[in-house]
This record gives sequence, structure tokens and C-alpha cells, in this order.
Amino acid sequence: MNKPPILYGGGPIFDGQSLHQGRIARFEAGKLVSLLPDTSATAQEHYVDLDGDILSPGYLDLQVNGGDGIMLNAEPNCDGLARIAKAHRRLGAVQILPTLITDTPHKTAQVIDATLEAIRSGVSGIAGLHLEGPHLAQSRKGAHDAALIRQMSAADLDMLLAAAKALPVLMVTLAPENTSLDQIRALREAGVILSLGHSDAPCEQAMEYAEAGVSCVTHLFNAMSPLNHRAPGLVGAALSTPNLNTGLIADGIHVHPAAMRAAWAAKMGRPSPEGKIYLVSDAMAPAGSDISSFELEGRQILRRDGRLTLEDGTLAGADLDLTTALRVLVTQCDISLQEALTAAVTTPRQVIGQWSQGCTALGMDELDFIRIRSDLSTAAPLCEISL
Repeated sequence: MNKPPILYGGGPIFDGQSLHQGRIARFEAGKLVSLLPDTSATAQEHYVDLDGDILSPGYLDLQVNGGDGIMLNAEPNCDGLARIAKAHRRLGAVQILPTLITDTPHKTAQVIDATLEAIRSGVSGIAGLHLEGPHLAQSRKGAHDAALIRQMSAADLDMLLAAAKALPVLMVTLAPENTSLDQIRALREAGVILSLGHSDAPCEQAMEYAEAGVSCVTHLFNAMSPLNHRAPGLVGAALSTPNLNTGLIADGIHVHPAAMRAAWAAKMGRPSPEGKIYLVSDAMAPAGSDISSFELEGRQILRRDGRLTLEDGTLAGADLDLTTALRVLVTQCDISLQEALTAAVTTPRQVIGQWSQGCTALGMDELDFIRIRSDLSTAAPLCEISL
């Protein structure tokens, strides 16, 4: 039997393109079919009052290292992926790219196999896989293990090409210091989404890699050559190269609000379909849990006052969810809620090819929608599912 129609109203509704006021979202057979004037509901229909909360497609987080108290590096298996995805769904991210931080070839192969198993088994919320490293620059390693950072070998390339063929989405963060332009071209031809990060690459080299097939920059401003008026660095390339999308950790800790405002003006003022900013959590094991510390490959990571750091104070991922990122953008950076939602919902889907330009949420399943509190304090799935 088909699910009876259900209507949601009484709050803003984001359809992936616009934030609508005074509208009702109508779902039939569990899918969004229309947005109607708020006078359209009848007494006979099932109506849910949002009470000022925001109805939106769920977030897509392209950089998730862990959650529910575990790291993907420590639990490179289907059960670990399911736990991480479930934790982030509770926080509003209905889809994620689980992200492996720099590790051994064996661990990388394990994670690729586990992701394939999770997708085949129907684990909800796994959109693909993000490999952050190990082909990064030692000079910008951040919390990555220096002993595991290395040049991309022929065997590494073969493994990535095979993974790209098998997975629905494969994103790889790498640095020009440890990858060649020929490798970039081969990976891009195979459909890998390539992102520059953890690099001291000068602006000119970053732009050369963008021409060869790189389409993204990982966590803008963090772990990369900075913007200087005579040496613009990777930051300068990210902000000035039209076709580069840029991830942003908008917690107010990794990047100062003034820098985020400047980046927003540089990237978001251009007409579509130019490269845009997308929000990432860069979440680690604490996401969706109350743990105060955890281990990353034998190194202690401390959780204090919204920060995750190594014992020497180096930032080690983020203690962040995307609703908090929305709140930071709106309240500290003067970004409109519609623009912030676009960066958490729409742009990530465009980056991995789920949505094309101009696509909206019409036809999306009710299970993929979230309800965001009007004060941007929390978000939760509109409907619960079995995971």
C-alpha cells in the first residue's frame, strides 16, 4: 500500500535552490511532489506543523573521518562504516563520503573493499569514499603521519583506478609534491574527483594541476600555502581559479570569520556553474558521541572547547557538524541562510555529480529530508530508517 500524502508547513522550506516562505511541502508515496501556497492544506490531509523550523534536503558531507566514537582508520570495515554513517545521519548528514586519513596501502585496500561491501549491503548514507592522502606534502602534513606520506607509485595508481571503476564516487586529496601531471590525467579520465590539499604548491602549479583535471581544494586555508600578495599560493589559486570548488571547515576555529567572508565574496559572487564553496565537517571520532579523547594511529587526540588537537596543539580534524557550520556562517560571517544551505546541500551533490546545475529536491525521498531547528542549534532526520 502506498504511503498516504503528508504535508509540511509552518516554516521555511529549502528546495536545493531557494529558501521558500509561506509554502507547504507535499509528499506523495514518500516523495516530494510539489511546493504549494500555505493555504492549500485541507482538514482531511495529514499536516505537520514545522513550528518555524526549516525543512531541507539532508546535508551531504564530503569529508568525514569518523563518528560514534570511532575512526575509519581504526575500523576499516562494513560495521565501522555503518556506525559512522548512522552517527552523521543523526546530525543531519544523510549522505557522507567516509574519509581515510593517510595510511598504509594495506589499510587503503581494506577501506576500499569495506566501502564496496557497505554499498552492496545497502548501508544507508554511504555515497562513496574519500581518500585524504597519503600522497601529500610533508611540509603541510598537519595531523597526518609523516612516516606514511609518500610519492604515488604505479601500484598506488593502479589501486585507485580500480577503485574508481568499482565505487560510485571516489574522491582523492593529493599534493603536487607527490603526484605527477600524468597521474592526475589518468585519475581524472577514470572519473576520480581530485582535490588539492596538504600542499605548499605555488599558485601557478596549482592552476596547472587544475587544468590537468583537479576540480577541488580540500579544507580551504588549512594545511596549504597561504595567500600572499606576491605569492598567492594554493589559497590564491583556489579563490581565483573559476572551476575549482573548495571545501571549508566553517567552525570559526580552523578559519577566522573574516577570512571566510573574504573567501565567500571571491568564490560565491560568480555566476553558475563556476566553482563554489562546499561545507565539510572534517569530523573525527567524537562526532555524535561524548568521548573526550581518542587515538589516531597511536597518537592521542584531545577534545577540548570545540577543538580537536594533538598533544602539541596541532589541529587534528574538527569537532563539528554541518548545522553548527550553518550557524557560524549566518551569525558570524553575514552569509544568508539560503547560501549557507546551498553550500551544505546543493554544491556537494554537484561536486560528486548527483545533481546538475538547477536541480531541485522535487522527487527526493522523504527519508532524505531533515528538520533544522529555527535557531540553527540542531538538525535531525525527518523520518527514521533502519540502518
